[in-house]
Amino acid sequence: MTTQHSKKRTWAEPYKIKSVELLRMTTLKERHKAIRDAGYNTFLTRSRDVYIDLLTDSGTSAMSDRQWAGMMQGDEAYSGSENFYHLENVVREYYGYKYLVPTHQGRAAENLMSKILIKAGDFVPGNMYFTTTRLHQELAGGSFVDVIIDEAHDPESLNPFKGNVDIGKLDRLVQEVGAERIPYISLEGNVNMAGGQPFSMANLSQLRTYCLDKNIPIMLDATRTMENAWFIKERETGYKEKSVREILREICDLTDGCTMSAKKDALVNIGGFFACNDEELFRQAQNLVVVYEGLHTYGGLAGRDMEAMALGIREAATDEHQAARIGQVRYLGEKLDRAGIPIVKPIGSHAIFIDVKRFLPHIDQDAYPAQALAAELYIESGIRTMERGNVSAGRDPATGNNRRPSLELVRLTIPRRVYTQAHMDVVVEAVVDVYERRESIRGLKMVFEPEYLRFFQARFEPLSPTPPLT
Repeated sequence: MTTQHSKKRTWAEPYKIKSVELLRMTTLKERHKAIRDAGYNTFLTRSRDVYIDLLTDSGTSAMSDRQWAGMMQGDEAYSGSENFYHLENVVREYYGYKYLVPTHQGRAAENLMSKILIKAGDFVPGNMYFTTTRLHQELAGGSFVDVIIDEAHDPESLNPFKGNVDIGKLDRLVQEVGAERIPYISLEGNVNMAGGQPFSMANLSQLRTYCLDKNIPIMLDATRTMENAWFIKERETGYKEKSVREILREICDLTDGCTMSAKKDALVNIGGFFACNDEELFRQAQNLVVVYEGLHTYGGLAGRDMEAMALGIREAATDEHQAARIGQVRYLGEKLDRAGIPIVKPIGSHAIFIDVKRFLPHIDQDAYPAQALAAELYIESGIRTMERGNVSAGRDPATGNNRRPSLELVRLTIPRRVYTQAHMDVVVEAVVDVYERRESIRGLKMVFEPEYLRFFQARFEPLSPTPPLT
């Protein structure tokens, strides 16, 4: 009798390339002009001037042949599109929620949920803020309260589940303001602003028990929850033999509803949804979506978009896809780490986050060092990244001062199924080259600041000389 020995093999992309988009490399002179014209904000640079685009993984994935074929089956009826019912069935099968309201993207779902659930003076605890989520909560009259574990604010902590909720922090808030002033817990899978860090199933189970006792719903930001499921499979005792799909469903079964930006996990270029188990909440969302998005069976989407989303959910909720997706992120992070670049650890799911406080310690946070570094990386190589620090955090509404978050990061976000390992090697070389001349990098001053979500449209100018630390 022969014995089969299991051997760990190198992962490979579970697809082959069928079509390509040609890239254009600019000159150093052209990049200097482009970033000046953009006010040193990478969000304002033109795509045609970008060589490797790591600005975001939102809506930038490559769709499969099956998704493109599915788009040809778009039922563009104004009411009752067949594609809506296909999507509804897939969401029920994979996520488990009874009711579905499609939206054009995730922040639209956040808007619906915030308007329905939050009253003026409410407090919304969550495992670290996200920009659009917090804004919608504030516009509805609520205040976000961070109840993530302390390790999430430490880029060097190796806690494998830095997305966990600190139940003690949550309980102190409940004791202080009363459960009746907490409309829901905002729980994000693979916490973006912490570096793509997951929560554990054990923590979610504990949170569920607590919330049932207090009659507080748990509303999931399911944007990257498939990736969170992969980390549970990889890191948590008792889940190694379970599939990503099974773990995803277990997560959702411990929550009451979700908002979803399908532009991430679901591998589409546009789309999202709100889903829940409460019929009254669903009816209110179904009514409100008509005001802001479109009829309740299309919610701002074409039928073909809903079909691509349904197919994308099926493709993404597989172990093979997640192993390759997270494997590529890990490949980039490990190469940067070996090169001595300070990054957030453990390496997360969708991006590598450079720890700018250690990369540019000579620049004060109010001189926007992460914004400056993102601009320098573009100048160096045509690689577009984004700031996740003082600019993204915005201003304290009470004082008007910058919030100065504990994490000052530049995010190198990897689109799904788009770039090769050779592209990642080019990124490493560019970051290392900038690191070697880091002492010459100056801070920035903000010369235009929009009222909301300033990181998208703010404009900057270089400071000269760099101001001393305060």
